[in-house]
Amino acid sequence: MQQHTTTQRMTNPAYLLPDAGTAIQSLVKATRQGGVAESILELVHLRASQINGCGFCVDYGAKGARKAGVSDEKLFAVAAWRETPYFTDEERAALALAEHATRLADTSDAVPDPVWDAAADHFDEKQLAAIVLMVSLTNLFNRLNVTVRQPAGVAI
Repeated sequence: MQQHTTTQRMTNPAYLLPDAGTAIQSLVKATRQGGVAESILELVHLRASQINGCGFCVDYGAKGARKAGVSDEKLFAVAAWRETPYFTDEERAALALAEHATRLADTSDAVPDPVWDAAADHFDEKQLAAIVLMVSLTNLFNRLNVTVRQPAGVAI
C-alpha cells in the first residue's frame, strides 16, 4: 500500500495573498452574525470537512466544536449522525443541509426541497444564510487545504 505524504506543497493561498485572507476572515465573522449557535456552525464545518477529506479542517473543526461546547459523544459520532441518538432535530437539519450543499455533484437536485424545508423549520432566513455561508466557506477551506496539503495540527 502506498503511503500518502502530508508534506505541504506551498504556503496556504489565503496567507500568501493578504487580501484573500482578510476577505475570508470577514466572511467567517459574518457567519457569526446570523444567530446560529456556535456549536451548530462547528458541527456543520466538521461534517463538510469530513466529506471532503480535509485533515487540517477536521482537526481544526473538532477542536473548535469542543471549544464551542460540543460533547465528545457528538464529536465521535458526527460522521454517523443519522445512526446515533446524540443530535437534536435542529442539529440534524443543519447537518443534512451541510451534506447536501457539500455534495453538489452527486445528484441533479443537490439540495432537495425536503432537506431545505427541514432546515427552514428550525432556522429563520438569517440563520439559514449563516449556515449556507459556513458550508460554502468550509468547502473553500477544504479545497485550499487539500490542494496544498496543509498538515493537520499545524498552525497557519
